[in-house]
Amino acid sequence: QVQLVESGGGLVQAGGSLRLSCAASGRTFSSYSMGWFRQVPGKEREFVAAITWGGTDTYYTDSVKGRFTISRDNAKNTVYLQMNSLKPEDTAVYYCAAPSRPYFMDTDSRDYGMRFWGEGTLVTVSS
Repeated sequence: QVQLVESGGGLVQAGGSLRLSCAASGRTFSSYSMGWFRQVPGKEREFVAAITWGGTDTYYTDSVKGRFTISRDNAKNTVYLQMNSLKPEDTAVYYCAAPSRPYFMDTDSRDYGMRFWGEGTLVTVSS
């Protein structure tokens, strides 16, 4: 079992930046891909970004390309989401996620094969 704890959310003006962090524990972090998802009340959770276990490959939903950057520090068991040029439509609860098995990511599935989720951190972007 893995535990995921997000932090870094908050209120920011449009055009501003935030960096989300997700601390993972309970297994060998460096063997697992990681992802970020977001959800607005009343809507389905959507994929934002993902990174492979070694950090060599990253994936983004089209709406955040060029503005968000996912990265990881395997020595700190932490994955980050740097969010720049934030827009009001980025307002959501952001969730960190991880798969159940190592060296795995399913880019053909909507959830990228993620099975474990954190509690989420709220990001609010004001106009």
